[in-house]
Amino acid sequence: MLFQSMNEVFTMKRTFNRRTMACMRMRSTLLALTLAVTFPVIAQTAPNTLTAKEKAQGWHLLFDGKTSNGWRGDHSATFPSTGWEVKDGMISVTEHGGEEGGNAGDIITTRKYANFELTVDFRMTPGANSGIKYFVDPDLNKGRGSAIGFEYQILDDAVHPDAKKGENGDRTLGSLYDMIPAAKNKPARPIGQWNTARIVVRGAHGEHWLNGVKVVEYERFTPQFRKLVADSKYHVWPNFGEAHDGYLLLQDHGFPVSFRNIKIRELPATK
Repeated sequence: MLFQSMNEVFTMKRTFNRRTMACMRMRSTLLALTLAVTFPVIAQTAPNTLTAKEKAQGWHLLFDGKTSNGWRGDHSATFPSTGWEVKDGMISVTEHGGEEGGNAGDIITTRKYANFELTVDFRMTPGANSGIKYFVDPDLNKGRGSAIGFEYQILDDAVHPDAKKGENGDRTLGSLYDMIPAAKNKPARPIGQWNTARIVVRGAHGEHWLNGVKVVEYERFTPQFRKLVADSKYHVWPNFGEAHDGYLLLQDHGFPVSFRNIKIRELPATK
């Protein structure tokens, strides 16, 4: 009986070992399949690239991650030689003076846009102030300071004093600067991490998004919107807010801020 029992034990061990090896082989196969599926996705979604789906949807890169192609100074035919840097897949403000327009000045696209969806990743440093502007007319402001246009505000709300100026928080992160405050529950990420801005413009309709959440929405060419303009700092500029197209702009406000994944797709005009 003891011999029989020992045989049974050895048989059970062999069966267990075979099953264990089979499970290990299955896990190895599943891991290999997972890696095979995951790595191509990572390659497709690397910064400053477009996926096949995005290309099919009409998206285009406004920054290739390597050069300043497609951008120029707001008052120059060329890209600034100082104050901006293209490095490590980012286009960055390198100044520290805190002055609007900085010493280098803003940069704008080399062509205008009318109806579009724009996405931009941005990363702030402590106390930073910057912005993404659209409907920009670089000929409006001939003096110092930033070029004039609608502004998606980029700001360290907790530190920069501009957050407490204006009305009802209309100078805080994600706001339509000096006109419409961003939603109070906006999902801002900590300073030093990447945030994603999204701006949608189609005809009179405009939207600001932050990290996948809509934080501003407006309709231009209405009495209500024109009242917002009249009550803002922009009332001194003739016909501000009435343009149907303009340049896109990244602002040099004298604080280090980095941008990447600058993508746009043009939308059909509204009827």
